[in-house]
Amino acid sequence: MEKTMYRILLLAVFGSLLLINVSFASETDDRIIASAKESYVFKTFLKNGDVKIQSKDGVVTLSGTVAEESHKLLAQETAANLPGVKSVNNELEFKGERPAEMSDAWITLKVKSTLLFHRSVSAMTEVSTEDGIVILKGEADNQAQIDLTTAYARDVEGVKEVINEMTVAKTPAKPAEKKPEEKTVGDKIDDASITALVKAALLSHRSTSALNTKVETSDGVVTLSGVAKNAAEKELAAKYASDVKGVKNVVNNMTVE
Repeated sequence: MEKTMYRILLLAVFGSLLLINVSFASETDDRIIASAKESYVFKTFLKNGDVKIQSKDGVVTLSGTVAEESHKLLAQETAANLPGVKSVNNELEFKGERPAEMSDAWITLKVKSTLLFHRSVSAMTEVSTEDGIVILKGEADNQAQIDLTTAYARDVEGVKEVINEMTVAKTPAKPAEKKPEEKTVGDKIDDASITALVKAALLSHRSTSALNTKVETSDGVVTLSGVAKNAAEKELAAKYASDVKGVKNVVNNMTVE
């Protein structure tokens, strides 16, 4: 009789613990999904796609389509860096037509994507490419912004030369009044999105694309670790990372071979 009661008691305790674990796992998964949907990357870069996110015991599955090839990486890196995520299965597909690698259309997309990652260049820059030569047009706030745009575009894989026809605006445009939700998204970028944007920015520049860099973000402060070939490469990684939207500061712990 006592043994039977003991077994019943053990089963009851085990059942309670199981329910608690299931409930905790479910709450974590719900929080992961909610955090992903509210992230800067999902609300801005992925808003024109059809991205679906599921989470089971911390294993995230991304499915659906994205508007640009580079958005697959952004979605994966953002999800991977959310609290509670153990791994990410990326099943996203690009819904458009892929331009041939190193073609003018491919280079144009790469340059446009690269410029979007950085805050010190104009988001309204017009980009076109002819035989590997990139032509930049549009208005900038100052000459320094024009020079920086040229430098960023020149360091994209496949670019042979950059012709910058941008002009300095006579009267810098005043930013339009933001809606409350836009202020939240634009002024406070979540750490997971920052990490994803920094990784994507480093990959988009040919000078840093081969770097084995680990990126971590805490309250907007980015920490870089890994190995660089030389001091110049290490310095450039920090420079590119510091100009990514949302980054407050960069701690460069990279070592030189």
